[in-house]
Amino acid sequence: MASSIRAVLATLFFSAVAFPELYQPLLTPLWQWLSQNSVYRLSTFETLWTVFLYAAIEVSMTVVFMRHPAWRFAVQDSKKQEDSARKPHGMRRPSRRWREAITYMTPLLLMDLTMIKKFADVPLTAMLASGNYHEAAAALAANTTTPTYHSTFLVPTLHNMTLSSPLQTQRALPELPPTSRRTALELVASFFLYDALFFLFHFSLHVLPVVKRWHAPHHRHAEIHPQITNQLHILERLGLVLLANFSLNIIGSHVFTRTLFVPIFVWLLVELHSGLDLPWGYEKVLPKGWGGGARKHSLHHARGAGGYEPYFTWWDNLLDRVGHSSKEHVG
Repeated sequence: MASSIRAVLATLFFSAVAFPELYQPLLTPLWQWLSQNSVYRLSTFETLWTVFLYAAIEVSMTVVFMRHPAWRFAVQDSKKQEDSARKPHGMRRPSRRWREAITYMTPLLLMDLTMIKKFADVPLTAMLASGNYHEAAAALAANTTTPTYHSTFLVPTLHNMTLSSPLQTQRALPELPPTSRRTALELVASFFLYDALFFLFHFSLHVLPVVKRWHAPHHRHAEIHPQITNQLHILERLGLVLLANFSLNIIGSHVFTRTLFVPIFVWLLVELHSGLDLPWGYEKVLPKGWGGGARKHSLHHARGAGGYEPYFTWWDNLLDRVGHSSKEHVG
């Protein structure tokens, strides 16, 4: 199964990069429809999209977890037959997790509704208009004023809150669709960058005394299972999202790339915490040795050390080599 998935994904990627003209007849009308869709234009779309996908993927993975006990690492590593039918301690029904969902969504929705969205390929005038700065946008369009606002996401801009427009409800989108080449390369680049940034963030959560206590509850479980994915301190959740946003924004990714990034991002996070030896595990799909996978991450949860990478093994391998060299030097 893994080899078949690898073949399909490799074909899609290389054809998208080498022959973008094949995909443009599909991408152009799709983007035209999306960019005019009232739901897609909402400033809160990406938060709602992420929550929807997380709920769908985590619940589906939990069903797989319960129906395929032989795939569970804890069962494979245990000699007790009764473990195969046991529900992990702390696993809860979705109906009992509303507080968790609200805690996750509240800070993200607050930012969505108060900050102007700044995406690549969107003119500053359109950003300002979406943020209720209509006079500034008109003056800038007429070239009668020196810009006092910036289109870069590195300089945040608050929505111009008035009685008629108290919140940022819309986001300005690019007019033109991306090419398949751009989308494919941006996805690869953003995941590579996110992996490096999260490795540093995750490593700090284990070694800095000030923040170690945030992360400690994430490791307090008898058996890792899909619901562990979101059992995080609120600042950890924000870190995940902001690092993902930075990774996408810093390379100037198209909004359509961001839309595709989210389901892959969420799927991989849930798979890492699934506690399952999946036949289609991403570490089996990637070239051998590239991906850490769910087993390595379950060992990280058990030991509290090593396996700091979210997806790829490169940075952990580098850390191991540095640590090994240091020990040899001291010895």
